[in-house]
Amino acid sequence: MEQKSTNIILFSGDYDKAMAAYIIANGAAAYDHKVTIFHTFWGLNALRKDEKVLTKKGFLEKMFGKMMPRGADQMGLSKMHFAGMGPKMIKNVIKKHNAMELPQLIEMAKEQEIELVACQMTMDLLGLKEEEIMDGVQYAGVAAYLAEAENGNVNLFI
Repeated sequence: MEQKSTNIILFSGDYDKAMAAYIIANGAAAYDHKVTIFHTFWGLNALRKDEKVLTKKGFLEKMFGKMMPRGADQMGLSKMHFAGMGPKMIKNVIKKHNAMELPQLIEMAKEQEIELVACQMTMDLLGLKEEEIMDGVQYAGVAAYLAEAENGNVNLFI
C-alpha cells in the first residue's frame, strides 16, 4: 500500500494557527503520512531564527525584517492578542496543561522527518535570507508544492 501524504500551506503568521498546523502535521506523521509544511508569506516567521543575523539588505527588506517577529516564539495570536498579553496567557495555559509550545512542536516535526519548506519567492519578496532561517529547511517554489499536493491525500491551507 502506498504511503499517504499530508501537505500543509502555512500562510498565517499567527502563533495559534501555526500551532494547529504543526499539531496536525505531527499527528499525520505519527500515522505514517509523508508530511510537508510549505511556509509562505507570514508563515515563514515560524522558521526564522530567534537571534538577529547580520545580512546585507536594502531599506525595504530591513523594514520587513524589523516588523516581522523573529522566530516561532515571538509570533502573535490571531485573536485576543491584547498588545502582547494574549500570547503570554496562552503559553501559561499550554504549560499548565503540559502541552507543547510551538518551538517544541517544530522540533518534533524535524525529528519525525516532516519536510519543512520555505517559499523561495516569498523569501525574495520579503527580503529574507537563508542565513535567517533555521537549519533543516528546504527551499522551493509553488511548482514544488503543487507537485506534492497533486497526489496528496490531505491538503490544508492555514
